[in-house]
Amino acid sequence: MTMKTAFIFPGQGAQAVGMGKDLYEALAAARAVFDQAEVITGLPIKRLCFEGPEEELNRTDNAQPAIFTVSAALLACLDSLLEPEKAAAFRPAFMAGLSLGEYSALYAADCIDFSDALRLVQLRGAAMQKAATAVRSGMVAVMGLDEAKVNELCQAAAQGEPLVAANFNAPGQIVVSGTQAACERAAEMAKDFGASGATVLNVAGAFHSPIMAPAADELGRALDGVSFRAPGSGGSIPCGENDLYKAGAKLPFATAQTEIISNVEAAPYGCLCRAKPLLMTQLTGGVRWQQSMEFLIAQGVETFYEIGPGRVLAGLMRRIHRKAEVVTINSRESLEKRIESNKS
Repeated sequence: MTMKTAFIFPGQGAQAVGMGKDLYEALAAARAVFDQAEVITGLPIKRLCFEGPEEELNRTDNAQPAIFTVSAALLACLDSLLEPEKAAAFRPAFMAGLSLGEYSALYAADCIDFSDALRLVQLRGAAMQKAATAVRSGMVAVMGLDEAKVNELCQAAAQGEPLVAANFNAPGQIVVSGTQAACERAAEMAKDFGASGATVLNVAGAFHSPIMAPAADELGRALDGVSFRAPGSGGSIPCGENDLYKAGAKLPFATAQTEIISNVEAAPYGCLCRAKPLLMTQLTGGVRWQQSMEFLIAQGVETFYEIGPGRVLAGLMRRIHRKAEVVTINSRESLEKRIESNKS
């Protein structure tokens, strides 16, 4: 089987104060992305990313556009620093992203323009924040149980309230999502079902659960106005006056054969006409990250490029498949190291 690569993008939780600052200070390509992101969103993206404060950056409505912007800036910098003849080495067979990261994957594959993707991410974050505020809810990370046992735990702890398995992160690490009371019961009962531990997460609310239905409806209305296209068909990246790009420059990483992995199905989209229902379902359904990575490994992917802040996905991969290589590109230093390695 031919060795393949994949781009993977982090979701909410990967954010950290200071992210992207080294890129912005050193590279014109990053400055163009950050500057345009502020114009599109009206948010102080640079201050949030570079200075925080942490409490403000961590808000769902801020963290999501901020993380997307950093991932987009890293892609732009990678493109600007690559020698044209070396670009083919960074054309992965697959792209995937964890929750929010699925939007970064769609953008990287040229399935959606930067401005449309960022507007959707901003609306998604705001709608999720609003839905979370409307219902006292949360999430609990359950350790050491398989899916069947977690479902049994949810049935026992729900007591008529919403409580579902939401994030299938790695073997023995499943996050459940529901009302605050149901989450507290799940955390208390987890060991009775054989869990090695359960931790109530510091999140705004019950993401990837039926409680997010109002957010999914709002996102659906926004998606009606967005056109998705086949991978590699030609989106554009932000350009500034002093940028390295000419107007209308395109990301070079996708081809018509590049496949995007759906979080909810752990399988390729197939037709981009399915983008709207899949992205809506993602808000109220489970994110099958472990199964998505296992699918890619079964397809022959041996090297994964994690593009975005932090190293969350590399950490999960160690639990999913230790032999898989994850190359983290999350800073100017890691970016330049990868470029130099590509030259040799």
